Amino acid sequence: MEAYESLEAWFSTGSQHLYGEEVLQQVASDSQRIAEGLTGHGKLPFNIVFKPVLTTPDAIYRLCQEANTATNCVGLVTWMHTFSPAKMWIAGLQVLQKPFLQLHTQFNSEIPWATIDMDFMNLNQTAHGGREFGYMGSRMKLARKVVVGHWQDEEVLARLNVWLRAAAAWHDAQGAKFARFGDNMREVAVTEGDKVSAQMQFGYSVNGYGLGDLVAYVNGVPETIVSDLIATYEDSYTVVPTLQADGAQRQSLLDAARIELGIRAFLEEGGFKGFTTTFENLHGLRQLPGIAVQRLMADGFGFGAEGDWKTAALVRAMKVMDAGLEGGTSFMEDYTYHFSREGDKVLGAHMLEICPTIAAGKPSLEIHPLGIGGKEDPVRLVFDATAGPAINASIIDMGNRFRLIVNTVEGVPISEPLPQLPVARALWIPQPNLKVAAAAWILAGGAHHTGFSLGLTAEHMEDFADMAGIEFVLIDQDSKLSEIKKELRWNDVSYLLKGGL
Repeated sequence: MEAYESLEAWFSTGSQHLYGEEVLQQVASDSQRIAEGLTGHGKLPFNIVFKPVLTTPDAIYRLCQEANTATNCVGLVTWMHTFSPAKMWIAGLQVLQKPFLQLHTQFNSEIPWATIDMDFMNLNQTAHGGREFGYMGSRMKLARKVVVGHWQDEEVLARLNVWLRAAAAWHDAQGAKFARFGDNMREVAVTEGDKVSAQMQFGYSVNGYGLGDLVAYVNGVPETIVSDLIATYEDSYTVVPTLQADGAQRQSLLDAARIELGIRAFLEEGGFKGFTTTFENLHGLRQLPGIAVQRLMADGFGFGAEGDWKTAALVRAMKVMDAGLEGGTSFMEDYTYHFSREGDKVLGAHMLEICPTIAAGKPSLEIHPLGIGGKEDPVRLVFDATAGPAINASIIDMGNRFRLIVNTVEGVPISEPLPQLPVARALWIPQPNLKVAAAAWILAGGAHHTGFSLGLTAEHMEDFADMAGIEFVLIDQDSKLSEIKKELRWNDVSYLLKGGL
């Protein structure tokens, strides 16, 4: 997925005319060198583009308006080289519709003890210029990220990298479309939600499409394309004998390939970035899409099972954020627990639809009965997930707001063979432990469907939540149930007051 092709963030420096033209020229030179240095460092996902130094309210307003309409700009990286009176920023920040980050840095790293004078002090005023700008952001109650440190520091680059990836995901969501094939699973609460509110909050739209429309795409796939995809399957995976060319269930593999090609054509022609399916609505399909969903997710499409459109949109956002990172991201479900004196664990899986980007080795292409859905045995990729630090994330509709819940976890190797469980699966230890994490998740209303990522961190998700203006709840190594309960109560009051203002 070429998530970052042509994207950029604008480096926007604040100053004022008080210091004279010579100082402003130096400010511009320093700002340009920082922007070029950030881009040239190779640690960021896309370019930081220098913009002329901002010294008047009109210039700031125009830049913010230009950023709003620039299709390739994901947001602003702001820096106060000198003191920049913050009232100049009010009109611009009021109209700014893109995220912004305040980089609290300075061009030099250390104080030149032997030569520092008032000219140097007047030029390098980030220490209090940034506080003036920060006050205005707080007074206007604007969500933004503040990164402090020298612009060449590895930690600063890492935090800027995180924010840029979140900004790219937020940019991707604006105008995005998600297709629902069938409704959500009957009587399930957490997969419901207000799609109008979601579009207002996140910028994406969700609409339903008749399964017959999808089936027409599936039935219209040419045989030559099916043969080409089968060859890709055979090159990429270990194919079990029954699905090989002379196998007894070869037709099921052909059917699965045709389903993948049909869904892909529907999504690509419609400009969709994600989709949902449900095993309760498969009319016209010979099997529940398994490998089709897995491979489409691997190519960057968001997915939610049983009509879970919120998770489909979340998985898409996480896919955009982790583009190019190691580890992978997938739709996931907390399936069953391992309570043990040696340590409690969670086995995550789903009926079929776990993304192979998280696979620890070469997946096996298999076919097995499903037991629900009333269709033929579905084809799926079977594998164990890679071990390592990971996150589980869930977006839920609380009625008056959306809440993003994240639990940091440690993925561990599958303890023993699972010969009777023919699905892709992951095993992890929740932080701080299963008892606290599961209780906190339940108290927060977290869904059973999640976005699971071995490439992203909680910071990515928090930055995204800030951009979306939604509640963020983190369950990590430091979490205590008593504090989580307080946080949830405070958040309820906060959003109740916010809704009434």
